[in-house]
Amino acid sequence: MYAEERQQEILRRARLAGRVDVVTLAAELDVTTETIRRDLTSLERAGVLRRVHGGAIPVERLGFEPALAARDEVMTAEKERIAKAALAELPEDGSVIIDAGTTTGRLVQVLPLDRELTVVVNSPPLATALAARANLNVIVLGGRLRGKTLATVDDWALRPLDRLNVDVAFMATNGCSLARGLTTPDPAEAAIKRAMVNAAQRSVLLADHTKFGNTYLATFAELSEIDVLITDTGLDVALAADVAAAGPEVIRA
Repeated sequence: MYAEERQQEILRRARLAGRVDVVTLAAELDVTTETIRRDLTSLERAGVLRRVHGGAIPVERLGFEPALAARDEVMTAEKERIAKAALAELPEDGSVIIDAGTTTGRLVQVLPLDRELTVVVNSPPLATALAARANLNVIVLGGRLRGKTLATVDDWALRPLDRLNVDVAFMATNGCSLARGLTTPDPAEAAIKRAMVNAAQRSVLLADHTKFGNTYLATFAELSEIDVLITDTGLDVALAADVAAAGPEVIRA
């Protein structure tokens, strides 16, 4: 097992059990305790685990929201596959919303050069990446900039969304569960996400499998409000079927 695969397995176990133990992980993954400690250090630097005595706890159990740069370093291969699969959901021409996020950021990178689109974003970094594209008409939502996610929020972002009608909204989420739907730690950001879903004829959620089973403070949509979920093959087949039964078409890229 490669280091990245092992670290993803450690993160999966931590989120499932609420805590992982160094000695147990070393025995079950057939590596030394020193290797596990290095893995835990790497995952802590990525902002997804917090070291505690003898092991680690997933940050969501402690109420932390990892910063954008830290989240961008996790599940990179899965996010790239999800973004490429999302291209099939683009309209031939028309308008889309691309929510602030690391997986949606991958979508921005692979947008085709030959399609005329109006793209609405609430992320200055995404707007900057799109600005040089002659085939795109880019609209940036104003408002207060959240340092954690580099997303614009509050009234100046909400008011334009109330008057927009786009073809597809490509959404990001921090958590996804059958009981609580799509959740995020910040109520102001949840309000923007909710308005994005409401402004779109169709909503496509881009979420890797680590987002499932996590619940954060504010719900912004139910699964029944999402038309398509694009995730990776790490999502359990039975859970994918349960999600599909709740409403969205599920694509495992």
